[in-house]
Amino acid sequence: MNISSAEFVISNTDATKCPDSKLPEYAFIGRSNVGKSSLINMLTNRKNLAMTSSKPGKTLLINHFIINKEWHLVDLPGYGFAQAGKANRERLRKMIESYILMREQLTNLFVLIDSRHEAQPIDLEFMSWLGINGIPFSIVFTKADKLSTSSLNEKIAAYKNKLIETWEELPPVFVTSSEKNKGRDEVLNYIADINLQLKS
Repeated sequence: MNISSAEFVISNTDATKCPDSKLPEYAFIGRSNVGKSSLINMLTNRKNLAMTSSKPGKTLLINHFIINKEWHLVDLPGYGFAQAGKANRERLRKMIESYILMREQLTNLFVLIDSRHEAQPIDLEFMSWLGINGIPFSIVFTKADKLSTSSLNEKIAAYKNKLIETWEELPPVFVTSSEKNKGRDEVLNYIADINLQLKS
């Protein structure tokens, strides 16, 4: 897929106020500091489409972008940011869950995982919740450039083995590096294929 246009549409805290369109939506979510904004900028080939920050918990809104006038990319707040405070964490949880459960246009949720880390309970629980609620999702391993090829392969294999303990079938898995543009074509072609199926 060639990205010819990527434009910001709206930010809000309420799933019911998301754009009133029939366009398919592909949302991106992950724990704080997983490299979500960098990945979105890499995928869209825009330097500052999503604001990056070294400070975790920067995304606190549901951010909609329209890509090629054909589909929405949605940047969701990260989950599990301990320093946000209990009240804020609960508010973010409700906002994220209402979007995921209520948004009919949500076509696929990309769950971002830092490839350097072992499987964390918070991510496994979140993916289990998605499965229970029948939400289509894919796993995107980020920061692949931070590991050697052998170490990266070992980490991802271990992660898959952990998932197989509770999942009969694994969701699609992508391995990415925003620094090296790794995985860009694979993710975008996956979106393009789904969009094609929706049109047929």
